[in-house]
Amino acid sequence: MEYIKNRFYQKASKCVNEYQRLKNEHGDKVIANVTIEQVMTGMKGVPSLITDTSKLDPTTGIRFRGYTIPELREKLPRLNPDGEPLPEGLFYLMLIGEIPERDDVLNLSKDWATRAYVPQHVFDVIDAIPKNARPMTQFSAAILSMATDSIFQKAYRTGVHKKHYWDTTYEDVMNLIARLPRIAAYIYRRQFFNDHHIEPDPRLDWAGNLAHMMGHESDEIKRLLRLYMVIHADHEGGNVSAHATHLVGSALSNPYYAYAAGMLGLAGPLHGYANQEVINWIFSMLQELDTDNPTEEQIIAYSKRTLAEGRVIPGYGHAVLRQTDPRFTAQQEFAKKYVKDDKLINIVNTLHRVVPPILEETGKVKNPWPNVDAYSGSLLYHYGIKEHSFYTVMFGVSRALGVLASLVMDRLYGLPIERPSSYPLKWYHEQAGDKSAPGC
Repeated sequence: MEYIKNRFYQKASKCVNEYQRLKNEHGDKVIANVTIEQVMTGMKGVPSLITDTSKLDPTTGIRFRGYTIPELREKLPRLNPDGEPLPEGLFYLMLIGEIPERDDVLNLSKDWATRAYVPQHVFDVIDAIPKNARPMTQFSAAILSMATDSIFQKAYRTGVHKKHYWDTTYEDVMNLIARLPRIAAYIYRRQFFNDHHIEPDPRLDWAGNLAHMMGHESDEIKRLLRLYMVIHADHEGGNVSAHATHLVGSALSNPYYAYAAGMLGLAGPLHGYANQEVINWIFSMLQELDTDNPTEEQIIAYSKRTLAEGRVIPGYGHAVLRQTDPRFTAQQEFAKKYVKDDKLINIVNTLHRVVPPILEETGKVKNPWPNVDAYSGSLLYHYGIKEHSFYTVMFGVSRALGVLASLVMDRLYGLPIERPSSYPLKWYHEQAGDKSAPGC
Protein backbone atom coordinates (compact mmCIF):
# COMPACT_ATOMS: atom_id res chain seq x y z
CA MET A 1 0.00 0.00 0.00
CA GLU A 2 3.05 2.27 -0.27
CA TYR A 3 1.67 3.83 -3.44
CA ILE A 4 -1.15 5.53 -1.52
CA LYS A 5 1.35 6.78 1.03
CA ASN A 6 3.52 8.13 -1.79
CA ARG A 7 0.54 9.78 -3.48
CA PHE A 8 -0.31 11.46 -0.22
CA TYR A 9 3.22 12.76 0.27
CA GLN A 10 3.55 14.03 -3.30
CA LYS A 11 0.23 15.88 -3.11
CA ALA A 12 0.57 17.13 0.45
CA SER A 13 4.16 18.34 0.00
CA LYS A 14 2.84 21.09 -2.27
CA CYS A 15 0.48 22.14 0.51
CA VAL A 16 3.38 22.21 2.97
CA ASN A 17 5.21 24.67 0.73
CA GLU A 18 2.11 26.84 0.56
CA TYR A 19 1.73 26.63 4.33
CA GLN A 20 5.29 27.87 4.86
CA ARG A 21 4.94 30.64 2.29
CA LEU A 22 1.67 31.83 3.83
CA LYS A 23 3.19 31.87 7.29
CA ASN A 24 6.33 33.70 6.17
CA GLU A 25 4.77 36.25 3.82
CA HIS A 26 1.39 36.91 5.39
CA GLY A 27 1.74 35.91 9.04
CA ASP A 28 0.91 39.42 10.29
CA LYS A 29 -2.37 39.66 8.36
CA VAL A 30 -5.34 40.24 10.70
CA ILE A 31 -8.22 37.90 9.75
CA ALA A 32 -10.65 38.13 12.68
CA ASN A 33 -11.82 40.42 15.44
CA VAL A 34 -12.74 38.38 18.50
CA THR A 35 -15.57 39.56 20.71
CA ILE A 36 -16.00 38.93 24.41
CA GLU A 37 -19.16 36.98 23.57
CA GLN A 38 -17.18 34.61 21.35
CA VAL A 39 -14.72 33.94 24.16
CA MET A 40 -17.53 33.29 26.61
CA THR A 41 -19.58 31.05 24.30
CA GLY A 42 -16.96 28.46 23.42
CA MET A 43 -14.95 30.47 20.84
CA LYS A 44 -17.64 29.76 18.25
CA GLY A 45 -16.75 31.07 14.82
CA VAL A 46 -13.20 32.14 15.69
CA PRO A 47 -10.83 31.00 12.89
CA SER A 48 -7.91 29.40 14.70
CA LEU A 49 -7.32 25.96 13.17
CA ILE A 50 -6.13 24.47 9.89
CA THR A 51 -8.29 21.52 8.83
CA ASP A 52 -8.11 20.43 5.19
CA THR A 53 -10.31 17.34 5.43
CA SER A 54 -13.72 19.00 5.72
CA LYS A 55 -15.56 22.28 6.26
CA LEU A 56 -19.04 22.87 7.63
CA ASP A 57 -21.14 25.19 5.47
CA PRO A 58 -24.20 26.67 7.24
CA THR A 59 -26.40 26.23 4.16
CA THR A 60 -25.09 23.11 2.38
CA GLY A 61 -23.80 21.16 5.36
CA ILE A 62 -20.52 19.34 5.69
CA ARG A 63 -18.21 19.36 2.67
CA PHE A 64 -15.42 16.81 2.48
CA ARG A 65 -12.59 18.34 0.45
CA GLY A 66 -15.26 20.48 -1.20
CA TYR A 67 -17.75 17.67 -1.92
CA THR A 68 -21.20 17.61 -0.32
CA ILE A 69 -22.69 14.37 1.04
CA PRO A 70 -25.01 13.95 -1.98
CA GLU A 71 -21.98 14.36 -4.27
CA LEU A 72 -20.01 11.80 -2.26
CA ARG A 73 -22.84 9.29 -2.51
CA GLU A 74 -22.71 9.75 -6.26
CA LYS A 75 -18.94 9.86 -6.85
CA LEU A 76 -17.20 7.64 -4.27
CA PRO A 77 -16.59 4.00 -5.25
CA ARG A 78 -18.88 1.30 -3.89
CA LEU A 79 -18.97 -2.49 -3.94
CA ASN A 80 -22.23 -2.66 -5.88
CA PRO A 81 -23.84 -0.06 -8.17
CA ASP A 82 -26.91 0.24 -5.92
CA GLY A 83 -24.94 0.25 -2.67
CA GLU A 84 -23.46 2.98 -0.48
CA PRO A 85 -19.98 4.50 -0.83
CA LEU A 86 -17.14 2.72 0.92
CA PRO A 87 -15.64 4.63 3.88
CA GLU A 88 -12.20 3.70 2.59
CA GLY A 89 -12.88 6.00 -0.37
CA LEU A 90 -13.74 8.91 1.91
CA PHE A 91 -10.53 8.39 3.90
CA TYR A 92 -8.57 8.45 0.64
CA LEU A 93 -10.35 11.66 -0.38
CA MET A 94 -9.74 13.37 2.97
CA LEU A 95 -6.08 12.35 2.98
CA ILE A 96 -5.13 13.01 -0.64
CA GLY A 97 -7.82 15.44 -1.81
CA GLU A 98 -8.89 13.45 -4.86
CA ILE A 99 -11.80 11.10 -5.59
CA PRO A 100 -10.19 7.62 -5.69
CA GLU A 101 -10.57 4.95 -8.32
CA ARG A 102 -12.37 1.76 -7.31
CA ASP A 103 -9.08 -0.19 -7.28
CA ASP A 104 -7.56 2.36 -4.88
CA VAL A 105 -10.40 1.75 -2.46
CA LEU A 106 -10.32 -2.03 -2.73
CA ASN A 107 -6.56 -2.01 -2.18
CA LEU A 108 -7.00 0.21 0.86
CA SER A 109 -9.51 -2.32 2.23
CA LYS A 110 -6.97 -5.08 1.75
CA ASP A 111 -4.23 -3.02 3.40
CA TRP A 112 -6.37 -2.38 6.47
CA ALA A 113 -7.23 -6.09 6.60
CA THR A 114 -3.52 -6.95 6.81
CA ARG A 115 -3.01 -4.37 9.58
CA ALA A 116 -6.03 -5.41 11.64
CA TYR A 117 -4.24 -7.74 14.07
CA VAL A 118 -5.00 -6.68 17.65
CA PRO A 119 -2.43 -7.66 20.33
CA GLN A 120 -3.71 -9.94 23.08
CA HIS A 121 -2.98 -7.40 25.81
CA VAL A 122 -5.65 -5.10 24.32
CA PHE A 123 -8.31 -7.75 24.83
CA ASP A 124 -6.91 -8.37 28.32
CA VAL A 125 -7.36 -4.68 29.16
CA ILE A 126 -10.96 -4.76 27.94
CA ASP A 127 -11.68 -7.96 29.87
CA ALA A 128 -10.29 -6.39 33.06
CA ILE A 129 -13.00 -3.71 32.96
CA PRO A 130 -16.40 -4.56 34.52
CA LYS A 131 -18.95 -5.57 31.91
CA ASN A 132 -21.36 -2.96 33.17
CA ALA A 133 -18.88 -0.18 32.33
CA ARG A 134 -19.97 2.09 29.50
CA PRO A 135 -18.85 0.84 26.07
CA MET A 136 -17.00 4.14 25.49
CA THR A 137 -14.99 3.53 28.67
CA GLN A 138 -13.89 0.16 27.34
CA PHE A 139 -13.25 1.58 23.87
CA SER A 140 -11.07 4.43 25.14
CA ALA A 141 -9.07 2.13 27.42
CA ALA A 142 -8.44 -0.27 24.53
CA ILE A 143 -7.18 2.56 22.33
CA LEU A 144 -4.76 3.76 25.02
CA SER A 145 -3.47 0.23 25.56
CA MET A 146 -2.39 0.03 21.92
CA ALA A 147 0.07 2.89 22.42
CA THR A 148 2.66 0.22 23.24
CA ASP A 149 2.78 -0.40 19.48
CA SER A 150 3.25 3.24 18.45
CA ILE A 151 5.77 3.48 15.63
CA PHE A 152 5.84 7.27 15.95
CA GLN A 153 6.65 7.09 19.66
CA LYS A 154 9.55 4.70 19.09
CA ALA A 155 10.92 6.82 16.22
CA TYR A 156 10.67 10.02 18.27
CA ARG A 157 12.60 8.46 21.14
CA THR A 158 15.39 7.42 18.77
CA GLY A 159 15.74 11.01 17.56
CA VAL A 160 14.12 10.94 14.12
CA HIS A 161 14.15 14.33 12.37
CA LYS A 162 10.92 16.29 12.73
CA LYS A 163 10.45 16.43 8.96
CA HIS A 164 9.81 12.68 9.11
CA TYR A 165 7.24 12.79 11.93
CA TRP A 166 4.42 12.48 9.40
CA ASP A 167 5.76 9.14 8.10
CA THR A 168 5.53 7.21 11.37
CA THR A 169 2.30 9.06 12.26
CA TYR A 170 0.84 7.75 9.01
CA GLU A 171 1.82 4.18 9.92
CA ASP A 172 0.25 4.50 13.37
CA VAL A 173 -2.90 6.00 11.89
CA MET A 174 -3.30 3.22 9.35
CA ASN A 175 -2.76 0.52 11.98
CA LEU A 176 -5.15 2.18 14.41
CA ILE A 177 -7.98 2.63 11.90
CA ALA A 178 -7.54 -0.96 10.73
CA ARG A 179 -7.95 -2.33 14.26
CA LEU A 180 -10.97 -0.30 15.35
CA PRO A 181 -13.74 -2.54 13.94
CA ARG A 182 -12.21 -5.55 15.69
CA ILE A 183 -12.01 -3.74 19.02
CA ALA A 184 -15.50 -2.25 18.75
CA ALA A 185 -17.06 -5.59 17.83
CA TYR A 186 -15.21 -7.33 20.67
CA ILE A 187 -16.69 -4.86 23.18
CA TYR A 188 -20.15 -5.29 21.64
CA ARG A 189 -20.12 -9.10 21.78
CA ARG A 190 -18.53 -9.10 25.25
CA GLN A 191 -21.09 -6.80 26.78
CA PHE A 192 -24.27 -7.80 25.00
CA PHE A 193 -23.68 -11.37 23.77
CA ASN A 194 -21.95 -13.04 26.72
CA ASP A 195 -18.49 -13.08 25.13
CA HIS A 196 -19.60 -15.05 22.08
CA HIS A 197 -17.12 -13.47 19.69
CA ILE A 198 -16.97 -13.63 15.90
CA GLU A 199 -13.64 -13.71 14.10
CA PRO A 200 -12.96 -11.10 11.40
CA ASP A 201 -13.31 -11.95 7.72
CA PRO A 202 -10.41 -10.33 5.82
CA ARG A 203 -12.33 -10.65 2.55
CA LEU A 204 -14.83 -8.05 3.70
CA ASP A 205 -14.54 -4.29 3.50
CA TRP A 206 -13.86 -2.24 6.64
CA ALA A 207 -17.50 -1.39 7.54
CA GLY A 208 -18.82 -4.73 6.28
CA ASN A 209 -16.40 -6.55 8.54
CA LEU A 210 -17.61 -4.52 11.53
CA ALA A 211 -21.19 -5.63 10.81
CA HIS A 212 -20.02 -9.23 10.42
CA MET A 213 -18.07 -9.27 13.71
CA MET A 214 -21.03 -7.70 15.52
CA GLY A 215 -23.16 -10.60 14.25
CA HIS A 216 -25.18 -8.79 11.58
CA GLU A 217 -24.81 -10.42 8.18
CA SER A 218 -27.52 -8.94 5.95
CA ASP A 219 -26.45 -6.93 2.92
CA GLU A 220 -28.71 -4.07 4.00
CA ILE A 221 -27.09 -3.59 7.38
CA LYS A 222 -23.66 -3.66 5.77
CA ARG A 223 -24.88 -0.94 3.39
CA LEU A 224 -26.17 1.03 6.36
CA LEU A 225 -22.87 0.81 8.22
CA ARG A 226 -20.99 1.97 5.12
CA LEU A 227 -23.27 5.01 4.95
CA TYR A 228 -23.01 5.53 8.73
CA MET A 229 -19.20 5.45 8.64
CA VAL A 230 -19.11 7.95 5.78
CA ILE A 231 -21.49 10.56 7.19
CA HIS A 232 -20.03 10.50 10.73
CA ALA A 233 -16.38 10.56 9.66
CA ASP A 234 -15.58 14.26 10.06
CA HIS A 235 -17.14 17.60 10.91
CA GLU A 236 -14.30 20.12 10.39
CA GLY A 237 -11.72 20.76 13.10
CA GLY A 238 -13.50 22.74 15.80
CA ASN A 239 -15.84 20.08 17.20
CA VAL A 240 -14.72 18.49 20.45
CA SER A 241 -13.50 15.12 19.14
CA ALA A 242 -11.55 16.65 16.26
CA HIS A 243 -10.15 19.51 18.32
CA ALA A 244 -9.17 17.26 21.24
CA THR A 245 -7.34 14.91 18.87
CA HIS A 246 -5.53 17.84 17.28
CA LEU A 247 -4.74 19.50 20.62
CA VAL A 248 -3.24 16.43 22.26
CA GLY A 249 -1.44 15.57 19.02
CA SER A 250 0.07 19.07 18.97
CA ALA A 251 2.09 18.09 22.04
CA LEU A 252 3.57 15.30 19.87
CA SER A 253 1.65 12.70 21.83
CA ASN A 254 1.37 9.56 19.72
CA PRO A 255 -1.78 8.99 17.60
CA TYR A 256 -3.21 6.49 20.09
CA TYR A 257 -3.09 9.07 22.89
CA ALA A 258 -4.47 11.80 20.65
CA TYR A 259 -7.35 9.71 19.31
CA ALA A 260 -8.20 8.43 22.79
CA ALA A 261 -8.52 12.05 23.93
CA GLY A 262 -10.88 12.70 21.04
CA MET A 263 -13.02 9.73 22.05
CA LEU A 264 -13.28 10.96 25.63
CA GLY A 265 -14.68 14.18 24.22
CA LEU A 266 -17.01 12.33 21.86
CA ALA A 267 -18.50 10.52 24.85
CA GLY A 268 -19.98 13.76 26.22
CA PRO A 269 -23.75 14.46 26.13
CA LEU A 270 -23.18 17.59 24.04
CA HIS A 271 -21.27 15.65 21.37
CA GLY A 272 -21.39 11.99 20.36
CA TYR A 273 -23.54 10.82 23.23
CA ALA A 274 -26.41 12.79 21.69
CA ASN A 275 -27.32 9.88 19.40
CA GLN A 276 -28.12 7.84 22.50
CA GLU A 277 -30.12 10.69 24.02
CA VAL A 278 -32.40 10.87 20.97
CA ILE A 279 -33.41 7.23 21.16
CA ASN A 280 -33.71 7.38 24.96
CA TRP A 281 -36.00 10.43 24.69
CA ILE A 282 -38.23 8.67 22.18
CA PHE A 283 -38.55 5.56 24.35
CA SER A 284 -39.27 7.70 27.41
CA MET A 285 -42.07 9.33 25.43
CA LEU A 286 -43.51 5.95 24.41
CA GLN A 287 -43.34 4.71 27.98
CA GLU A 288 -45.08 7.80 29.34
CA LEU A 289 -47.77 7.68 26.65
CA ASP A 290 -48.10 3.90 27.07
CA THR A 291 -48.09 3.25 23.33
CA ASP A 292 -45.64 2.31 20.60
CA ASN A 293 -47.65 4.15 17.97
CA PRO A 294 -48.38 7.68 19.22
CA THR A 295 -50.48 10.13 17.26
CA GLU A 296 -49.03 13.32 15.84
CA GLU A 297 -51.00 15.29 18.46
CA GLN A 298 -49.47 13.23 21.28
CA ILE A 299 -45.96 13.78 19.89
CA ILE A 300 -46.55 17.53 19.64
CA ALA A 301 -47.86 17.70 23.21
CA TYR A 302 -44.93 15.68 24.59
CA SER A 303 -42.42 17.84 22.69
CA LYS A 304 -43.93 21.03 24.07
CA ARG A 305 -43.92 19.60 27.57
CA THR A 306 -40.23 18.73 27.22
CA LEU A 307 -39.44 22.36 26.40
CA ALA A 308 -41.72 23.69 29.15
CA GLU A 309 -39.75 21.61 31.68
CA GLY A 310 -36.55 23.38 30.67
CA ARG A 311 -35.18 20.45 28.69
CA VAL A 312 -34.16 20.19 25.05
CA ILE A 313 -35.53 17.96 22.31
CA PRO A 314 -32.41 15.93 21.47
CA GLY A 315 -31.37 15.71 17.83
CA TYR A 316 -32.56 19.21 16.96
CA GLY A 317 -30.42 22.30 16.54
CA HIS A 318 -26.81 22.79 15.51
CA ALA A 319 -24.14 25.35 16.37
CA VAL A 320 -23.37 26.09 12.70
CA LEU A 321 -26.02 24.60 10.38
CA ARG A 322 -29.07 26.67 9.47
CA GLN A 323 -31.01 23.97 7.64
CA THR A 324 -31.77 20.24 7.94
CA ASP A 325 -28.49 18.39 8.30
CA PRO A 326 -27.68 16.61 4.98
CA ARG A 327 -26.53 13.66 7.08
CA PHE A 328 -30.10 13.41 8.43
CA THR A 329 -31.43 13.57 4.88
CA ALA A 330 -29.07 10.83 3.68
CA GLN A 331 -30.34 8.48 6.38
CA GLN A 332 -33.94 9.43 5.67
CA GLU A 333 -33.43 8.57 1.99
CA PHE A 334 -31.86 5.25 3.00
CA ALA A 335 -34.91 4.46 5.14
CA LYS A 336 -37.30 5.34 2.34
CA LYS A 337 -35.44 2.98 0.03
CA TYR A 338 -35.07 -0.03 2.31
CA VAL A 339 -37.52 0.27 5.22
CA LYS A 340 -41.16 -0.14 4.23
CA ASP A 341 -42.85 0.41 7.58
CA ASP A 342 -41.26 0.81 10.98
CA LYS A 343 -42.98 2.42 13.96
CA LEU A 344 -39.81 3.97 15.37
CA ILE A 345 -38.74 5.42 12.02
CA ASN A 346 -42.27 6.69 11.48
CA ILE A 347 -42.00 8.57 14.78
CA VAL A 348 -38.69 10.11 13.70
CA ASN A 349 -40.28 11.27 10.45
CA THR A 350 -43.21 12.74 12.39
CA LEU A 351 -40.79 14.59 14.67
CA HIS A 352 -39.15 16.02 11.57
CA ARG A 353 -42.51 17.52 10.56
CA VAL A 354 -43.66 18.85 13.92
CA VAL A 355 -40.60 19.80 15.98
CA PRO A 356 -39.14 22.63 13.83
CA PRO A 357 -42.35 24.72 14.00
CA ILE A 358 -42.51 24.16 17.76
CA LEU A 359 -38.92 25.35 18.20
CA GLU A 360 -39.48 28.32 15.90
CA GLU A 361 -42.41 29.40 18.06
CA THR A 362 -40.10 29.82 21.05
CA GLY A 363 -38.14 32.52 19.22
CA LYS A 364 -34.95 31.29 20.91
CA VAL A 365 -33.63 28.68 18.46
CA LYS A 366 -31.45 29.75 15.53
CA ASN A 367 -31.62 26.34 13.89
CA PRO A 368 -34.78 24.31 14.59
CA TRP A 369 -33.88 21.59 12.09
CA PRO A 370 -32.76 18.02 12.83
CA ASN A 371 -29.12 17.00 12.89
CA VAL A 372 -27.49 13.65 12.18
CA ASP A 373 -28.34 12.21 15.60
CA ALA A 374 -32.08 12.58 15.05
CA TYR A 375 -32.15 9.64 12.62
CA SER A 376 -29.20 7.34 13.24
CA GLY A 377 -30.53 5.50 16.30
CA SER A 378 -33.84 4.55 14.70
CA LEU A 379 -32.11 2.99 11.70
CA LEU A 380 -29.62 1.06 13.83
CA TYR A 381 -32.48 -0.14 16.04
CA HIS A 382 -34.51 -1.27 13.03
CA TYR A 383 -31.65 -3.47 11.84
CA GLY A 384 -31.22 -5.15 15.22
CA ILE A 385 -28.54 -2.98 16.84
CA LYS A 386 -30.78 -2.15 19.78
CA GLU A 387 -28.09 -1.53 22.38
CA HIS A 388 -28.25 2.27 22.62
CA SER A 389 -25.17 2.62 24.80
CA PHE A 390 -23.04 1.22 21.97
CA TYR A 391 -24.07 3.83 19.40
CA THR A 392 -21.35 6.30 20.40
CA VAL A 393 -18.66 3.65 19.93
CA MET A 394 -19.83 3.23 16.34
CA PHE A 395 -19.70 7.01 15.96
CA GLY A 396 -16.14 6.89 17.30
CA VAL A 397 -15.02 4.23 14.82
CA SER A 398 -16.24 6.45 12.00
CA ARG A 399 -14.81 9.67 13.41
CA ALA A 400 -11.32 8.12 13.34
CA LEU A 401 -11.24 8.52 9.56
CA GLY A 402 -11.37 12.31 9.68
CA VAL A 403 -9.49 13.19 12.84
CA LEU A 404 -6.62 10.82 12.09
CA ALA A 405 -6.28 11.93 8.47
CA SER A 406 -6.00 15.47 9.87
CA LEU A 407 -3.39 14.34 12.39
CA VAL A 408 -1.14 13.12 9.58
CA MET A 409 -1.51 16.52 7.92
CA ASP A 410 -0.69 18.26 11.21
CA ARG A 411 2.61 16.43 11.41
CA LEU A 412 3.45 17.06 7.76
CA TYR A 413 2.75 20.78 8.16
CA GLY A 414 4.82 20.77 11.33
CA LEU A 415 2.06 22.56 13.26
CA PRO A 416 3.29 23.76 16.67
CA ILE A 417 1.87 22.96 20.06
CA GLU A 418 -1.44 24.74 20.52
CA ARG A 419 -1.33 27.42 23.22
CA PRO A 420 -4.00 30.16 23.19
CA SER A 421 -3.88 32.95 25.76
CA SER A 422 -6.28 33.15 28.69
CA TYR A 423 -7.10 35.95 31.12
CA PRO A 424 -9.00 36.37 34.41
CA LEU A 425 -12.62 37.46 34.25
CA LYS A 426 -11.60 40.85 35.62
CA TRP A 427 -9.47 41.49 32.52
CA TYR A 428 -12.49 41.10 30.26
CA HIS A 429 -14.47 43.56 32.37
CA GLU A 430 -11.62 46.01 31.97
CA GLN A 431 -11.54 45.52 28.19
CA ALA A 432 -15.27 46.22 28.10
CA GLY A 433 -14.85 49.40 30.16
CA ASP A 434 -17.08 47.96 32.89
CA LYS A 435 -16.01 49.88 35.98
CA SER A 436 -18.70 48.35 38.20
CA ALA A 437 -17.26 44.84 37.92
CA PRO A 438 -16.73 42.89 41.16
CA GLY A 439 -13.21 41.83 42.01
CA CYS A 440 -13.44 38.24 40.73
